[in-house]
Amino acid sequence: MSPVRTKSEIEESARKAVDALYGKGIKDFKIRELLPYSSGQLITHGGLPSEEKRDSWDAQVTFLLNNIHYTVDLLIHEKDGQITNARLIDKMIPV
Repeated sequence: MSPVRTKSEIEESARKAVDALYGKGIKDFKIRELLPYSSGQLITHGGLPSEEKRDSWDAQVTFLLNNIHYTVDLLIHEKDGQITNARLIDKMIPV
């Protein structure tokens, strides 16, 4: 897999993961929050990761599927674009 460094590369990797998990019928896909992440991060060992210390991206994405709004958190490795963690944060019916 290719490295993910730019927002468009991150969005493409996240979109592929969401398609694999939820299917091709999603709409209004977007990255809501994008944060640098370090696999070895410990607050006692230097605080939160910065742009220089990161090895991954923590991407929070939102999309619609069957008129239900989903928010999913993905951990995407920068060097190869692999998703090592995906979790559903929220699922709701939009007003």
